[in-house]
Amino acid sequence: MPAYYNEINPYAAKWLQNLILAGHIAPGEVDTRSIEDVTPSDLAGFTQCHFFAGIGVWSHALRGAGWSDDRPAWTGSCPCQPFSAAGKGDGFTDERHLWPAFHWLIDQCRPPVVFGEQVASKDGLTWLDLVCADVEASGYAIGALDSCAAGYGAPHLRQRLYWVADSDNQRRTRLDALLWRHEAGRVQGDLPEAARSGASGMWSDAEWLACADGKARPAQPGSFPLAHGAASRVGRLRAYGNAIVAPQAQEFVGAFLWNESYTDV
Repeated sequence: MPAYYNEINPYAAKWLQNLILAGHIAPGEVDTRSIEDVTPSDLAGFTQCHFFAGIGVWSHALRGAGWSDDRPAWTGSCPCQPFSAAGKGDGFTDERHLWPAFHWLIDQCRPPVVFGEQVASKDGLTWLDLVCADVEASGYAIGALDSCAAGYGAPHLRQRLYWVADSDNQRRTRLDALLWRHEAGRVQGDLPEAARSGASGMWSDAEWLACADGKARPAQPGSFPLAHGAASRVGRLRAYGNAIVAPQAQEFVGAFLWNESYTDV
């Protein structure tokens, strides 16, 4: 069955369509409406549903972790602006606080597993409290992890909260503890020295850009030209900046799969 991608930004939506055609993410359909306009009947027949889909990194991460395209899952990285230290700080009163709409669809459709992500600020933790209360009231177990991209070979922090809601009662009492235990062991003991020092994977040959504040910041090599006048520069900057870090999400999904195999023995 096809995947469903919900993305309101026209530029990112077109990017999603191109990625689907190229086979980089699960085949499916792109819906550019607001999540507040989506109804449960709109989602009938879809195996995976990706909300706030951006450029499809959750689908890419699921594949990388060994989660097949035909296995049901929902994902959603709700807008972080209401809870980010760089935002206005309006929190739950911000019109971009769209968790209630996402939770309503979860409660109505009852997907077996939901993966999500949010900024790891103080307000982000308060947001996570609401998410935990809501999904537990809907009958799910929930596990969460506060992690940074630097733990996965990247030369930047990008501290984020990753969470997963699981409808399987057999894993309810152990999910959170096992996610934390597995991730702590992997980061501290299983990564090679190159990864712990931030010099591995896609970032091993990162280009360091000198900035006006005197600091140097890494850019993924070959991602796109940063000079003014480059075609679609602003759109691509926004799409990249709002995307989750694929290796970070992939390892989180992998931790869930490890927990699943452990509790199913």
